[in-house]
Amino acid sequence: MTTIYGLKNCDTCKKATKWLDRFNVGYTFVDYRDNKPSPETLVEWAGKAGGFEAMINKSSTTWRQLPDNRKAAASDAEWKLLLREYPQLIKRPVVITDDGQLSQGFSDNGFKKRFNID
Repeated sequence: MTTIYGLKNCDTCKKATKWLDRFNVGYTFVDYRDNKPSPETLVEWAGKAGGFEAMINKSSTTWRQLPDNRKAAASDAEWKLLLREYPQLIKRPVVITDDGQLSQGFSDNGFKKRFNID
């Protein structure tokens, strides 16, 4: 089953789950404010997403309000600490399908391709 990681009050996550409901795609939703991803999970996601920096929503208010020294995380340990402290920095939603593939974000066309919907 597909797992959607995000925030329950996030508009993009709501759009993604409504899309999945409309096309009868089974999924589990995990709010990562309530269930913070483990450091090991964050490393796994970063590996699939192209690195920690690729996982960050740099247009978010949270990111813009961080001090520059926090934005310049140089090591995996610093990234893990930052994302555990501020899970809302992770681009939403994180979508993991049964085959282990990870994607971030939502678009109608992207989901159609991802879930083979014509």
